[in-house]
Amino acid sequence: MLPAEIESRSFEIIKEELADMGKVLDPAQDLVIRRAIHTTADFDYADQLVFSEGAVEAGKEALRRGAVIITDTNMAWSGINKKKLAALGGEAVCFMADEDVASQAAAAGSTRAVASMDKAARLCSDMAPRPCIFAIGNAPTALIRLYELVRDGKIRPALIIGAPVGFVNVVQSKELILTLPDTPYIVARGRKGGSNVAAALCNALLYQTKQ
Repeated sequence: MLPAEIESRSFEIIKEELADMGKVLDPAQDLVIRRAIHTTADFDYADQLVFSEGAVEAGKEALRRGAVIITDTNMAWSGINKKKLAALGGEAVCFMADEDVASQAAAAGSTRAVASMDKAARLCSDMAPRPCIFAIGNAPTALIRLYELVRDGKIRPALIIGAPVGFVNVVQSKELILTLPDTPYIVARGRKGGSNVAAALCNALLYQTKQ
C-alpha cells in the first residue's frame, strides 16, 4: 500500500473502532479528533479534546486569512505541514531558541517558554496584519502566559491549541484556557498531549482548509 492509502485505511479503522465503542463525534470536530488518534493510537482523545463553540471554523478561517502559527517547540514547528500553510499565505514560527528570548528569560527569572510567548504577543496585537494561532504541546508555562496575556487584553488569538504533556501544572494550565470566554480553543484536557499532538491538530485544520 502507498502512504496515502495507508493513511486513508487508518482513518477508516479509527472510524470503525469509534463506532464499535458507541462514540459519535461532532461532524465539525470529527477529522480533528481522528487526526489526534491517528497520531497517537490513543482513543482517549475522543473524550479528552475539548472545543470551544465554533473553534474548528475559527481556526480554518484564520488559516484562510494567512495565519501565523506560533509553537512552543521546534518539534511542533517541524511537524506542521508548512507547504500547505504557505499555500494559504501563512507561516509557522517558534521563538524558543532565539537569543533575545533566552536573554529575556534570564533577566526575568522566567522560562524561555514564557519569554517566547511575550515575543509572540507582538505578532498578535490589534495592529497585526494576520491572525495568530498558538499551538502549545510541551510547556504549561507558555499556556499560562497565554492565558494572562488574553485575560489582560494584550492579545486576541484566533485560536489556542492547548496540548502540553506532563505532570507539573499541565492540567491546571489547560483548565485556565477553558475559562477564557471569548477565545476559540482546542484543548487536550488532562495530562496527555505533546508536540506531535499540537502539530497534528494544526494539520487537521490545514487539510480541511481551501484557498
